[in-house]
Amino acid sequence: MKDMSATPSLAAEAYNVVRQRILRGELVLGQVISRRKLAAELGMSFLPVSEALLRLEVEGLLESRPRAGTRVRIPTREDVRGHFIVREALEVQAAKLFTRFATASERKELRKLAARVDGLAVKPDRTLYTVLHHRLHRRIAECSRCPVLSDAIEKTHALSSIWFGLLRRPAPGDAPHRHEELIEALAKGPAEAAADAMREHNAVAMERTIEVLKPYFRMRQNNRGTFFRSERKQKLHGIGAAPAELEVKYQNA
Repeated sequence: MKDMSATPSLAAEAYNVVRQRILRGELVLGQVISRRKLAAELGMSFLPVSEALLRLEVEGLLESRPRAGTRVRIPTREDVRGHFIVREALEVQAAKLFTRFATASERKELRKLAARVDGLAVKPDRTLYTVLHHRLHRRIAECSRCPVLSDAIEKTHALSSIWFGLLRRPAPGDAPHRHEELIEALAKGPAEAAADAMREHNAVAMERTIEVLKPYFRMRQNNRGTFFRSERKQKLHGIGAAPAELEVKYQNA
C-alpha cells in the first residue's frame, strides 16, 4: 500500500521548487507547466505535483484551463490594480506600526539597506537589487511587530515579484533616492507622514507595473484562453522571453 503520509511533504517540495522558479524568473508569464515533466524531474507521482500547482493557482501565481493545462498567470490590468490596492492597505499599516515599534538599531539598519537598494537600482545586473529590495520591504513589515501582517505582506510581494522581474531601470522622472526617502519618512514619523510616504511609494509602483505589463495585457487578450504547450509555439507568441517592448522599461518601487 502506498504511504499517503509522504504526500504532504512531496507536495510541499514540488510547491517550493515551482514557486522559486517563478520568483527567480525561470518560469515566465504565460509559460505552460507540464505536470508529467515536472513529476518525472522531481521523481514523484502526479498527485503531489497536482496539489502543489493547485496551491500556487490559489495564490494567484498560476492559472489553468480544462483540457488546456496550467501556466504562469498573465495578469489583467484589474488584477494589478487590485493587487496594489491590497498591498497599499497592508504596507501603510506596516509603516504606521513601524513608527511605533521599530528600534533605533532597526531604523539605522533600514537606512543603510535603503541606500544599498537605491545604489543598485541603476546597475545592469538586477539579481542583488531584487533580493535587497524584497528584504527591505520584508524588514519594514517585520518591524511592525505583527506576524500576521508580515505574512500577508510577504504573500503580496511573492506575486508582484513576478512582474518586478520585467522592469529594467528607473523612469527618467524618478527620484534617485526613492527608498532612502521612504525609510527616512518612516524612521522620523509621525505615523501619518509615514503612511503618506508609503502610499506615494505604492502609487508609483502601480503606475510603473501597469506600464511595463501592457504588452502582456495585449498578449492575454489576443491569445484568450489558449495555452501554447510546445516551446516553438510559445516563442512564436512571445512567451518565454520578454516582448521587445520591454527592453527599456522601468524599475519598480
